[in-house]
Amino acid sequence: MTHPRLTRRHALIGAAAALAAPAVARAQDAFPANEPPIETQIPVQRNISSFQQQRWQDHFEEIKVGCLLADMNSRALHYWGPDGTYKLYPSSVPMSEELTKRGYSEVVRKRENPGWTPTASMRERDPDLPRHIEGGDPGNPLGTRAMYLSWPAYLVHGTHDTRKIGRQASSGCIGLYNQHVEELYQMVQVGTQVRLL
Repeated sequence: MTHPRLTRRHALIGAAAALAAPAVARAQDAFPANEPPIETQIPVQRNISSFQQQRWQDHFEEIKVGCLLADMNSRALHYWGPDGTYKLYPSSVPMSEELTKRGYSEVVRKRENPGWTPTASMRERDPDLPRHIEGGDPGNPLGTRAMYLSWPAYLVHGTHDTRKIGRQASSGCIGLYNQHVEELYQMVQVGTQVRLL
């Protein structure tokens, strides 16, 4: 009986496989088991290459104190600052066209660690929703920052549930990763023009 010769190559391949096994096992636990099967969902492109580049001049007459454009199709939020700053962020968008408000608005106030009170229509859709969640609570769907629009109950805000970004996942608001909304919050002023497209 002959034994296969153990070469340096075989040893390296075996070591790499042994090192990779725990990472593969951990990766399998990283995704929730109770999500619907992916084949029943509409495919979503979540990388920056799927964003449609926008120009502020196509949507606003002037920059003033700043402009925000929420593009529902590419699920991206564009920001133009009065100093020439331009930022592009992936976002979540409303779950359905019925919940989507389109048109022009503006930022009327800002809050760090905002509290959340579901609207009457949200509670009608889901009676199990709590009456209120304090700011800073990890279950608060507004995340760490919120910018309120002139339309009642419409906001640009963060989220602790990062799975929502790049999806139709909100009840009308535009959601961002917390680190992105914190960056944007520092730049956006009350009076910033907003368009939901």
